[in-house]
Amino acid sequence: MEEYDFLVIGSGSGLDVANAAANQGLSVAVVEKGRLGGTCLNRGCIPSKQLLYHAHVKETIDRAGEFHIDASVNDVAFADIVREVNDDVHGSSDSIQRGLHASDAIDLYEAEGRFVDDRTLELAGGAADGERLRGETVLVAAGSRPAIPPIEGIDGVDYLTSKEALQLETPPDHLVIVGGGYIAAELAQFFGTFGSEISIIGRRPRLLPDADQEVAAAFTERYAERFDVYTGYEAASVSAADGSISVEARPYTYGDDSGEDGGSGEAGTDEEPVTVTGDELLVAAGRVPNTDALNVEAAGIETDADGFVETDEYLRTTAEGVWALGDIVGEYLLKHNANHEAQTVARNLFGEDLEPVDYSAMPFAVFGSPEVAGVGLTEGELRATDREYAKRTYRYEETARGSAMHAEGFVKPLIDLEGNILGCHIVGPEASDLIQEVVVAMTAGTGTVHDIRESVHIHPALSEVVQRAFSGQFTRGGGHEHGHSHTHDHSHEDGHDH
Repeated sequence: MEEYDFLVIGSGSGLDVANAAANQGLSVAVVEKGRLGGTCLNRGCIPSKQLLYHAHVKETIDRAGEFHIDASVNDVAFADIVREVNDDVHGSSDSIQRGLHASDAIDLYEAEGRFVDDRTLELAGGAADGERLRGETVLVAAGSRPAIPPIEGIDGVDYLTSKEALQLETPPDHLVIVGGGYIAAELAQFFGTFGSEISIIGRRPRLLPDADQEVAAAFTERYAERFDVYTGYEAASVSAADGSISVEARPYTYGDDSGEDGGSGEAGTDEEPVTVTGDELLVAAGRVPNTDALNVEAAGIETDADGFVETDEYLRTTAEGVWALGDIVGEYLLKHNANHEAQTVARNLFGEDLEPVDYSAMPFAVFGSPEVAGVGLTEGELRATDREYAKRTYRYEETARGSAMHAEGFVKPLIDLEGNILGCHIVGPEASDLIQEVVVAMTAGTGTVHDIRESVHIHPALSEVVQRAFSGQFTRGGGHEHGHSHTHDHSHEDGHDH
């Protein structure tokens, strides 16, 4: 049995900690059963956002007539687009693989690992088949995979997950998507822009159910204008015949009667079932952790009811000497969160003092059309705590740049009654970039309305929509004073284009 100072399972963000351990002079091993680079590089955010940028270019041309410009798309080499993106991704993955094999500081085992004892893995596959590895310290960073819900007949049809969808070299004529989250939204945008008819079936009342309710409602309305959207429906059964796949969906009630998301779901009775038929089916119903494949219980690593690894505030698991990060922890299934957690683990392993991981300003973005981005608490989360807060919305089209762009959307800050930023949520063009100054204010500044309002913003840049959202009169909510207006001493009414 080979023994190492530091053993990493997974080659995504866990590689950052492996490199930090190697720089400390420790003996390091990395175990990876798939392509090097993890989910994000190979079958997640990198290929999907590259493909989505191609869709953005086409969508821009398609909208040219709004600006009195006569332009049209004469041809799309769709297969070339997909091949180029996947070739680029594979090149990056192969580069990581070559680098690790050439390293004198890190041993790479290209095999599947399963725990058989405390901090001990048994390998399956490849040249190391049957070999055992033990680490003085172990990092579990093995990620997640697409969840497949228990739909009747699903095992008898050829369906796509996000992995296969990103490799399709011909857009489907009619793509049926089961799921209403960010993966469904982004792949609907990609294939829909390139000519596929799109039908989306989601159990929740709105698409993007984890986003702020007001933002999710606006996003759902925009998607319903372009695609067939069946929110509040659960895929009950699926069947295939004559080259088509049909999904029978039944009404589904999610949450309580207040209109807020949350709680348990059950079949609804007010609407009739629907049947949606297409030539391809994409299952985008969330993700599940890879803990089952790792046999984590053999190492004393406890998981929650959904299989995600339980960690403390420092990202230590319940097993002595075992840490975890990334999707398999389940706090935020985002690459930038995994990178953030990797920094925390490295600091806690090799620094002087333990520091808890800070999730207080963890942003997210959805690269659909429109884009959605957010950071901090949503209004629904604030209402659930009966906490007093104030909110405001400011629309893109009320700025010079937003008007010139014919942009639709809004910025919605949420603050406490002292002016501290609790959250901010955006739906509209470049939301993923616009949210960043709020993240910086929450992380590096005092985190108040003042930080955004008093910073000089370039006129007439689109970022003015964020400044103005934080600059006017806020409406008070929560607690016992719903609906009253509230203006902070350090803010003033603004909102006109100067």
